[in-house]
Amino acid sequence: MGVRFALAGGREGWIRAALTGVGVGLGVALLLLCAALPGVLSERDRREEARLDWPFSSEAVPKADDTLVVARTDTWFRDKHVRGRLMEPEGPNAPLPPGLSEFPAAGEMVVSPALKELLASDDTGLLRERLPYGVTGTIGEPGLVGSQELAYYAGAEGLAEGIDGSTAVRLDRFGTPPEYTSEEENDPVIMLLVLVVFVVLLTPVAVFIATAVRFGGERRDRRLAALRLVGSDAAATRRIAGGEALAGSLLGLVLGTGFFLIGRQLAASVELFGISVFPSYLNPSPLLALLVAVAVPAAAVLVTLLALRGVVIEPLGVVRTVRPPRRRLWWRLLPPLAGIVMLYPMVGQGRENGDFNEYLVVGGVLLLLIGITALLPWFVETVVSRLGKGGLSWQLAVRRLQLSSGSAARMVNGIAVAVAGAIALQMLFAGVEGDYTEDTGLDVSLAQAQVGLPDGHALAPAAEKLADIKGVSRVYALSHGYLADKPWGQEPENTAALTVADCATLRTVAKLPSCRDGDVFTVSGAEYDTSTPALSRPGLDLHLEAPDPSDPSRYAEGVTWTVPAGVKEARSIPDPVGHERGGFLLTPGAVTAGMTDTLSSQIYLEVDDSVPYAMEHVRNTAAAIDPLTYMAEWNATERSDTYDSIRTGLFVGAACVLALIGASLLVSQLEQLRERRKLLSALVAFGTRRRTLSLSVLWQTAVPIGLGLLLASVVGVTLGTVLLRMTSTPVRVDWTSLLQMTGFGAGVVVVVTLLSLPPLLRMMRPDGLRTE
Repeated sequence: MGVRFALAGGREGWIRAALTGVGVGLGVALLLLCAALPGVLSERDRREEARLDWPFSSEAVPKADDTLVVARTDTWFRDKHVRGRLMEPEGPNAPLPPGLSEFPAAGEMVVSPALKELLASDDTGLLRERLPYGVTGTIGEPGLVGSQELAYYAGAEGLAEGIDGSTAVRLDRFGTPPEYTSEEENDPVIMLLVLVVFVVLLTPVAVFIATAVRFGGERRDRRLAALRLVGSDAAATRRIAGGEALAGSLLGLVLGTGFFLIGRQLAASVELFGISVFPSYLNPSPLLALLVAVAVPAAAVLVTLLALRGVVIEPLGVVRTVRPPRRRLWWRLLPPLAGIVMLYPMVGQGRENGDFNEYLVVGGVLLLLIGITALLPWFVETVVSRLGKGGLSWQLAVRRLQLSSGSAARMVNGIAVAVAGAIALQMLFAGVEGDYTEDTGLDVSLAQAQVGLPDGHALAPAAEKLADIKGVSRVYALSHGYLADKPWGQEPENTAALTVADCATLRTVAKLPSCRDGDVFTVSGAEYDTSTPALSRPGLDLHLEAPDPSDPSRYAEGVTWTVPAGVKEARSIPDPVGHERGGFLLTPGAVTAGMTDTLSSQIYLEVDDSVPYAMEHVRNTAAAIDPLTYMAEWNATERSDTYDSIRTGLFVGAACVLALIGASLLVSQLEQLRERRKLLSALVAFGTRRRTLSLSVLWQTAVPIGLGLLLASVVGVTLGTVLLRMTSTPVRVDWTSLLQMTGFGAGVVVVVTLLSLPPLLRMMRPDGLRTE
């Protein structure tokens, strides 16, 4: 009978089943997405490892017919990272990177589909100028970690001359050799973040599914109460209700699977916070998918049976639609208190006392969040029972809430749980961010970009080209190397650093007494510099470091430099990258023949951010000087990659949950309006203005949402405080994030209310009174 009520109950039954199916289906789709998430992360990591172009061994790979020279030419375009590689095969058996069927010829490149699309757009002329290669093909899916990744492989010649072990390397294989794989040491706080993120993102989904099962609850309760009155016993009534809920949840499983498969195909065209996937990534674990298929119908039946207490025990009260008895508070406080009790033993544990107990963490956070769903109906009922005087729309809304506060609270439960979890996570992330953020030591007030030239590249012409860029207000160019008292292949006893630059640039690395071209300085005060005094004797011949291009671990015959008379003394200060330089400082006039070819050159640029695309022009000029030129934009701080990955995952998950919140709220709102269609039509027929009814519906949504967000803020701050105490982090309420989270929740409600106005106006027609 319950299945027939759901599937063969006429138009009303079909609408009710469809609403339940859509609500449950949205939750099931997100649960299947979460079930596929571990596979997504592992597949991205596997593909990243499969294309790694790092030699790993400290021994140089000799040139052979199965070797390949690869140079890294990564760049950024606006705020998007572009992975770039130049390749020169040295024989017919050179290893191909994943995703390529053949090597591109010199001057040609193979690009990812997303980069090909970007290069074809009208506003990417600066990027096309930076990549002056002809596109001859696309990289296959095995060579990319995401569908929207920007990447290219370009053919080149003469790369072997630039092999230095960092920018250009020689390989005989791609990927990570098994002997070099290692497991990272677990950080307890990172593991805590991962656990809390999963619980916070999944709990609202479970709440939404439980709410969707109760769609049409008022009419169903009246129908079951009628069955109870005509002779159905309690057990039979429960079975009928369970069958109806089971039918709706099974329909939701089917729709949810369909939603997931549709979303799976659309995933390739979407990028969230820099993360994109291929449809083939989204394959849920069979065990987790089976768990969803069993848990959702079971939870639907369980929630329905728990909601039947009033119907089975007191059917006349349901039929008469009198005000239900007041809710009790004491048992509603037990779940959040039990959650705090489970988390309390880990307070003060930090990262020094081992891993957090994952069962206590999951159970404690879950109970605190679920406690909102128990407290909110009591809170809404208690507050609305004290509301009274006001305009006509306000009185209509308040009276409706007083009669059915449970339905209003159910609609709000999901968003309250989501906001509470988000507030707690924001507090936790803000509290521990300092532990995973470190100062780069870069002086961003002096320079905002750094350009590193390949070894032996002429510094002065490159500096002039960069200085001519519109938006570059100042250029600091210097070259550096190392001097020794013996040739480098003979293990010298004393070594010292060497820096060559003009006087203005030298003043950024040391305090100079006076300076003019041709001067030589020795620097004191630098950390770990003890050999400079022994090498600063006038007339001493020093050997300049000169690595062998074909083998960076060996040294070629170097250039010698004689210490002149009249060397001045200077004191070291932190340079633009935060290091204190020791050794010798030379102005260009003191450089002898042959020295420039063996020095490495760095150029620091002061860039005016107000000039449009100034950084893009810097990147283009650097690439035009030499494709192997290194260019980096400076930041004062940098965060841990693991911490950033978890934070990005949170944002992606929160975006999906937020979409589910909006969709579920809209379905729930439409279901509530459908149940009140006759009432709305009757009020219109008696002369009530549509504007008054629209405002009353807005108040009926706004009041529970406001109360739900208030309760969510209290629970979220409480949970955030406990989590911060667990990580031994000072407790600080992130008021900005708290306001943002509550603002997002309120914004979703406003959007849902606006979307529900058109069907509301249609339901206010007098023909809604028609009945059979």
